[in-house]
Amino acid sequence: MDKHELLSRITTFQLASRDLAEDLLAGEFLSVFKGQGMEFDEVRHYEIGDDVRSIDWNVSARFGTPYVKLYREERELSVCIVLDLSASMHTGGGAALTGYEQGLLAAALIAFSAERSGQRVGAVFFDRDITQVFSPRKGRAHIMALLSAALGAAVSAETGGQTSDMGKALAGTGRLLKARRFRRSGPRSLVILISDFMCVNWEQPLGDLCAEHDVIALRITGPLNREMPNAGLITLQDNETGLLLHAPSGSAAFRASWADWHEERSQFWQTVCRRRGAAALSLSTDDDAVTVLTRFFRGRRHRR
Repeated sequence: MDKHELLSRITTFQLASRDLAEDLLAGEFLSVFKGQGMEFDEVRHYEIGDDVRSIDWNVSARFGTPYVKLYREERELSVCIVLDLSASMHTGGGAALTGYEQGLLAAALIAFSAERSGQRVGAVFFDRDITQVFSPRKGRAHIMALLSAALGAAVSAETGGQTSDMGKALAGTGRLLKARRFRRSGPRSLVILISDFMCVNWEQPLGDLCAEHDVIALRITGPLNREMPNAGLITLQDNETGLLLHAPSGSAAFRASWADWHEERSQFWQTVCRRRGAAALSLSTDDDAVTVLTRFFRGRRHRR
């Protein structure tokens, strides 16, 4: 899919984002910190079952009986899209879209949905370094500038053999969102991390970001991540290292080992997300991004 066709498809998401806008905010994306994303409202008497961490000790000491703080949820938040531009994302794996193209479509849908509901949207683009940063802002013009930059940034990554340093990108995202805090508790942020997760040393930085913000780890996959077709002796190339592999895809044992390796990576990704506190979502290059994202956010909305 060329750049103009991809941009044309992105603009149609302005309509599709209408239904997703409310679902985006209504899920269980609340920080582990009581004050994060919440605004103090009032105090009331402590009741059995209340979280002891919400006790207002100053008020309780003054009146000689326990009081707890009540908070009102803030509807406004910052949505930050962290998009992997590395070379491994620019493979199709037998699908009409490359991993990067599918990731960009997902980013566009999320950005338009957040903008429609009045949220600030920011972005961090990365490969082996952070290539571009957009501070969270409101407005359609800002969204279009952000997405146009992502399209332009992909050109060099597509041919340049860039690796990815997700840990550096996650640390940078944390600094970006921390710099935007203007109250002691700070506004909560929703981070959408879009990558194929073909990288190393990202586990701890992910946990650090999850400790402060709500994070969705959106893993881009493809048909080859599920099954290697029987095509005889084929040559595979790693886009990031240039390494060539002559693969006997006609061998049932090879195809089974291929599927097992990808399944292990998938299980590892899910385990890390669960332990670090990120919501895990898989999106294949042959999926409809609108359908998958709508189902995901709507499902979390109904579990609240």
